[in-house]
Amino acid sequence: MVAEKTNIGPSQKQLSNNFNKYMYGFFTITSICLLFISKDWMMAVGNLGIALIFDPFDQKVTWNHRPLFQKIWLFVHVAVVLLLFGYGLFLK
Repeated sequence: MVAEKTNIGPSQKQLSNNFNKYMYGFFTITSICLLFISKDWMMAVGNLGIALIFDPFDQKVTWNHRPLFQKIWLFVHVAVVLLLFGYGLFLK
């Protein structure tokens, strides 16, 4: 059996990129709501960590070629996750 080569059109690539942005935003907003409304720290940290799976920037660009603001944004996001995790685990 011969495997067919599928061509992904520009509209499907845009849809995939938009999906990641929406899911990143959804999990980030969910974690903020959990943090400030229901005060569930560990669930908020979990959702904020899951948001990182959905990289809101172009995934085809390698880490070395990404703009500085994208790297800073992702590092700050990871730092917030780790700080909230530490706070929820040790101080709460």
